[in-house]
Amino acid sequence: MKAVIIEDETAAVRNLKAILADLAPEIKIVATLDSVKKSVAWFGNHPAPDLIFMDIHLADGQSFLIFNQVHVESPVIFTTAYDEYALEAFKVNSIDYLLKPINPENVSRALAKFQKLTQNDKEDYSARIAKLISTRSYFRTFLIPVKDKLIPLPTGKISHFYSKNEKVVICTLEGHSYPYDKTLDSLMDKLDPATFFRANRQYIIAHQAVKEVVVWFGSRLAVKLISETSERIIISKARVSSFKKWLIKN
Repeated sequence: MKAVIIEDETAAVRNLKAILADLAPEIKIVATLDSVKKSVAWFGNHPAPDLIFMDIHLADGQSFLIFNQVHVESPVIFTTAYDEYALEAFKVNSIDYLLKPINPENVSRALAKFQKLTQNDKEDYSARIAKLISTRSYFRTFLIPVKDKLIPLPTGKISHFYSKNEKVVICTLEGHSYPYDKTLDSLMDKLDPATFFRANRQYIIAHQAVKEVVVWFGSRLAVKLISETSERIIISKARVSSFKKWLIKN
């Protein structure tokens, strides 16, 4: 059985390969791809593999962009660094999802579900993926309730989203802040990944708001924005590579 891994974090690739080698040595990894661009090129020139392990958030955009550009018939097992990406849309339209750091038990569960798929299941899955991708769109403007009014706030004026005690605040480049009744989990799926990055569980930051990046303890990064933030924004070691690529390419 042939499989492709689409993942932009080297450590995550090594971990998944090691788990698969132990659990399912019959699986041959025919390609490891780290971006939307490389994935589109590969699928345009190679036969479809039997299975794909796909990170949802790649450095040059969400992996769903791949489906917009090439027809992918292979079943997909999604991987993600954050719980919020395991939305119902992903659960319904994928075989399974693996929450990082990936462990053997979850991989075994996902492979068991894959092995039970019939040909009809695979065709139905592909149709549902296509439907999901065709309906995806990103917010360009937020409507902020202020007293008895709704104030339009373009995403181009947003510095970051901040969450504390399950309450989200939208902060602008000019230093204004507004409470918002959505979670960061639901917001990230509505934001263009080329423009916004999930720094950690408390912050989503805008590319245009990044002022400087400081090397921090433990191979982490500290990000300073144009506007003031309630707490220091720390990028974990596991997310540093993705953050650098996002910052440079977009």
